[in-house]
Amino acid sequence: MGAMKTLHIVGFKNSGKTTLVARWVRLLKKHGLSVAVLKHHGHGGQPTMPDATTDTMQFFDNGADVSVVAGGGAVQLLLNEEPAFTELKALATSGNPHTLLIEGYKEQQGEKVVLLRDAEDWDALQQLQGIQLVVGCPEVATAMPHIGSRTDVEKLDHWLLNWIEEINDETI
Repeated sequence: MGAMKTLHIVGFKNSGKTTLVARWVRLLKKHGLSVAVLKHHGHGGQPTMPDATTDTMQFFDNGADVSVVAGGGAVQLLLNEEPAFTELKALATSGNPHTLLIEGYKEQQGEKVVLLRDAEDWDALQQLQGIQLVVGCPEVATAMPHIGSRTDVEKLDHWLLNWIEEINDETI
């Protein structure tokens, strides 16, 4: 299999990013590909943390720079400082996945799918570098590939599989 492929799914709050990323994770897994996801928590403050009574959170709350718990086939990693984007990517891809889907981080370099709620979103996002696909707001005119509805899952899935095949020059 070829090198890891990375795709940012970007847009403003409630544009459907998480729904699309989750769908594409299922699709890629169905095709036998390994997938990592890196998400920007853009809701202000820290992401939801484990219960304060857990051992992991006691270590974290008492100043541990890193707190890791492993068991039952899963690992949870808590860092007491947010690393730079490149370090986050390295953490997310430590298992050498076939594909890295990044929710958010729209200002970072990389190929992007832009999700629109309305024409104003396009006004704000069309200057982004690396746009591969625009989704939503069918009245927006663009020379880029454009799927007019976020609910047109067949077209969205078809686009992603073509993108994976095109990049890898192989058939899934």
